[in-house]
Amino acid sequence: MVLFVTCFAIAGSRVSLTGGLYAYVEVAFGRYVGFLAGMLYFLTALGAVAGVVNVLANSVELVVPFLGSPVMRIVVMLAVYGMLVLINVRGVREGASAVTVITIAKLLPLLLFICAGIFFIHPANLQWSGWPGSKALGDAVILLIFAFVGIEVALIPSGEVKNPARTVPRSAYLALVITTIIYLMIQVVAQGTLGADLAKHPDAPLAESAMTFLGNLGRTTLLVGATISAFGFVTSDILSSPRMIFAFGRDGALPQFFAHVHPRYRSPDVAIITYATLAFLLSISGTFERLAVLSNVAVLLMYLLCCGACWVLVQRDVRSDGQPFNFPGMKIVPALAIGAIIWILSHATEREFIVTGIVLALASILYLIRREVWRTA
Repeated sequence: MVLFVTCFAIAGSRVSLTGGLYAYVEVAFGRYVGFLAGMLYFLTALGAVAGVVNVLANSVELVVPFLGSPVMRIVVMLAVYGMLVLINVRGVREGASAVTVITIAKLLPLLLFICAGIFFIHPANLQWSGWPGSKALGDAVILLIFAFVGIEVALIPSGEVKNPARTVPRSAYLALVITTIIYLMIQVVAQGTLGADLAKHPDAPLAESAMTFLGNLGRTTLLVGATISAFGFVTSDILSSPRMIFAFGRDGALPQFFAHVHPRYRSPDVAIITYATLAFLLSISGTFERLAVLSNVAVLLMYLLCCGACWVLVQRDVRSDGQPFNFPGMKIVPALAIGAIIWILSHATEREFIVTGIVLALASILYLIRREVWRTA
């Protein structure tokens, strides 16, 4: 992940554009490839939110078993998407306020889990038994990368920040460091308290770990926290990701219909409803693991384009605002990152590549159709 973040930092310090990774890809490779990168980002967000809604449904089932039947799971998912659509159609202020409140609420149980659980760790449970095989490691990495996706969001407003050559690398690395520390502490406490039994609780490992040192209250607190955390992710995603559909409609990459704005609330209502509908259909079609890997394949392909764009920007010495982020051996980083991405992608299944390929093919056809419309307009 350090290699990827370094590529993002290099690109973000050289091209100050609002829009994130696909904006840098467009500068390096042109509008069409930039559009495909945007579609990969869209598929990433869609797969991620659909997968997390599955986790949310699992957490709700553990708290309220009555809601665990297949029909009730669909009802829960539909209720989540419906409520968030109503909140976000009413305007960005309501959506942003909901994200702020939920972010605080979801962090408190995790901090409680770390601070209390660190005193109940059994050192024997943390013993290192040896390196896993290449396949097992690759299979784990292609799922684990899901936990770090989103760090590149720090680049999205780079066109609106002062001194991006300094600010962008700092924000990207700071996000990576903080996230990694929190994940490591959570894993140490969970592994240190449950040991080998951790693998027996795939649906709610932190809740079962909390039960060993906080009892039923701790288990319930972590289950509620997991539900809030998943809901917070979905809330944030429904606030931001539909804006991609709106932007594609506004810029002509999609029909103008998708750029419709609510006459009263001035929110991109058609984009929000379209995105939530697609996410809901994807949520009921697969498990978290499958949807997470699908999301990861899409984001890794987007990272691949970004790392290639980073190399092109460095070779052309593109710079838009002062001295860019430089360091010795900088030119080899994109090559190492591309190699790492190819290795991770080699552990994905044909299903993820087929779905991604279909999305890119349809996007290409749509792009060509829209380009002909631009020419004849």
